[in-house]
Amino acid sequence: MTAQSELFHRHPANPILTAADWPTAVNVVFNPAAVVVGGETVLLARVETRSGISRLDVARSENGVDGWIVEPEPLLAPIPGNEEEQWGFEDARAVWVEELGRHVISCTSYGPGGPAVFLATTEDFSTVERIGIVVAPEDKNAALLPERVGGKWILFHRPTSGFAATHAGISLSRSADLRSWSTPEVVMQARQGAWWDSLRIGIGPPLLKTEHGWLLIYHGVKETVSGAIYRVGLALLDLEEPTRVLRRTTDWVLSPSEPYERSGDVPNALFPCGVVHDESSGELRLYYGGADTSICLATASFDDVLAAVLAAPTP
Repeated sequence: MTAQSELFHRHPANPILTAADWPTAVNVVFNPAAVVVGGETVLLARVETRSGISRLDVARSENGVDGWIVEPEPLLAPIPGNEEEQWGFEDARAVWVEELGRHVISCTSYGPGGPAVFLATTEDFSTVERIGIVVAPEDKNAALLPERVGGKWILFHRPTSGFAATHAGISLSRSADLRSWSTPEVVMQARQGAWWDSLRIGIGPPLLKTEHGWLLIYHGVKETVSGAIYRVGLALLDLEEPTRVLRRTTDWVLSPSEPYERSGDVPNALFPCGVVHDESSGELRLYYGGADTSICLATASFDDVLAAVLAAPTP
């Protein structure tokens, strides 16, 4: 599939944010969560400082494309002396939870024990309340469903130690209180062989609820002789039992092709963490990291995306 025929289309302003846009000197900015608060698009970006440690910073824009205002202080940064987060916070997702009246942020907390799933909540991304580590190392790529299913909260994540050491896939856990989570249940695995998503997969942004099922935008990785390639695919999960995969696209819908995706700290990497559904225009805005170096935007018609996943085969 060529870039011209892909379902998502890159914004001509890409990359929309880089380290040069930050108020202090940093190495790279990438992999942002995305939400709308008070009519503004808010990105919660992973910012790797020149120490090599990552934190989560807030950037706001009226149109979600340009005119970004970057907050001078991080929203979430390591607390000195806290070993579990001493190497930083990475790759946030954020979802509005009506029952709580707050956004729930899920991210990776990194320390000597390895990556772990960390949760926090916020009303407006000006202040944050930490819940803390809820899934022990090694685990990452987490996002919460915006509502309970069967009376339980559902957390998608990717265990990578013991449970799924190779060809890691997407799992979910259930909780009554957002703090104690059940044993992971497998949702979807990397495909075997030469597939574009054969090495490992993980969720992209938080899932979107549709009348047909939960829309999952995910990243898939293939190992090549020149290194890994990160691409983007789609799947549809059952509304009442989200471990049940209804559809899964055979082709990717976005793949590295532009210089800002091909060259950077991690070449050939597209890593989406945020999506905004503009219901008035019917547009999906997908925010992703390009080559672990910059923040980029791709758009698609929500109806076209839904049609594509509904036309996909049942796994």
